[in-house]
Amino acid sequence: MTLKLAVVGGGWAGMAAAVSAAGPDVELTVFEAARELGGRARALQAMRPDGVPLRLDNGQHILIGAYRQALSCMQQVGVPLSGSLLALPLGLPFPDGSGLQTPAWASRWPGTLALLAAMATARGWSWSDRLALIRVAARWQRQGFACAPSDTVARLCDGLTAQVMADLIEPLCVSALNLPTRQASGQIFLRVMRDALLGEGFGGWRASSLLLPLSDLGNLFPESAARWLADTLGARFRLCLGTRVAGLRPDRAGWHLQGTGIDDHFDQVIWATSASSASQVMHQTATEAAGHGGGSWAQALKDWADTCSRLSFTAITTVYTWSPGLRLDRPMLALRDAPEAPAQFVFDRGQLSPQDPAMQGVLAFVVSASQGDRATLEHAVLRQARDQLGASDLQPIQTVVEKRATFACTPGLRRPGAQLAPGLQAAGDFLEGPYPATLEAAVRAGVTAGAQVRARVDSSRGQSLRPV
Repeated sequence: MTLKLAVVGGGWAGMAAAVSAAGPDVELTVFEAARELGGRARALQAMRPDGVPLRLDNGQHILIGAYRQALSCMQQVGVPLSGSLLALPLGLPFPDGSGLQTPAWASRWPGTLALLAAMATARGWSWSDRLALIRVAARWQRQGFACAPSDTVARLCDGLTAQVMADLIEPLCVSALNLPTRQASGQIFLRVMRDALLGEGFGGWRASSLLLPLSDLGNLFPESAARWLADTLGARFRLCLGTRVAGLRPDRAGWHLQGTGIDDHFDQVIWATSASSASQVMHQTATEAAGHGGGSWAQALKDWADTCSRLSFTAITTVYTWSPGLRLDRPMLALRDAPEAPAQFVFDRGQLSPQDPAMQGVLAFVVSASQGDRATLEHAVLRQARDQLGASDLQPIQTVVEKRATFACTPGLRRPGAQLAPGLQAAGDFLEGPYPATLEAAVRAGVTAGAQVRARVDSSRGQSLRPV
């Protein structure tokens, strides 16, 4: 007997759910509205100013060694981790050599010791800067890396110097939560810090190791997952790209999906689209079900959709540029940001793809919590690159503005849960959980949803789920 499962959304959450649910007793269909898998972390076709084609990303991402679930899923589908990720020790160096950098002799130390070594050798830091960070970090540890739900990151950092805030806390906060410290949730920030500094890494990596992708994000997991599913399930796996599911309704012991070219029944559905898309479809489903005696689950589904609709979002802009022969001192550098210099990080894609001649001289500038239009941001980043990197001849390749890149991870935020209705559950980085909108949060939600499908299949062995 076979369970017929639909996963709606082919991003990192959806593909993690599909991989986690896969088995000989599951018939799986993945629906993705776009032509590429990956959602907000997908491959992007582009072209250098000289006409050379490139395969970039719709936004520059990094992982860390503490992303155990994401790294485990990547390994499961056959991604060679050591050849796909460049591991760097904890550090946020700036172009002038200042900022926190873990010295080579401490690169294999646990996170807290590596941080102490980086603090002790940080250029531009006074002993008062170092002592202030030690005192505040000790306070966080004494309090179990917990705080009041209403606390912002700025509130947690009372006692830190301006130098420590500028060199460490602000860059970490905006990269992890996509918000400045005065707006970001202290609770979530502390959880990220605890797991990165005190948690367990994956494989041989420290939890605090920075892991930079050496290939495009589509190939890094979602496309590799699709190939693995095709090999594992064979004819029991269907991938429907460019196919939008417009609605669903309860049908027999499962759900009926409808959309362009879709009119089919499934025993179980995992909904892994963006929060806004999920909210619209679930609100419509709840309204129609309530009119036909849908019961208590219809009201619960409406409440879930309402919670989704109240989430606010923040943007991330990635500015891709090219200059023949340009090479940074490091694959990744932190930048001094200001209203007229908006980027916080720059990545040397040539160093991350040393075997690809087309990538040499390609830089990716990341503007977290970005505001303003594409042209203004691009112009400001080019000026910032000239001032901080001495790169005066950069040519823009493409500027990608992801307006709803992450939910705004503010203090006391109420996030929707994963359970929607019988046989219907959600997966996504915006769901209730310990992390902000990261790849790890997306994969964790997907794995949880897929595991629940497996639990249903396993508990139903010997019973008829669906005749074959």
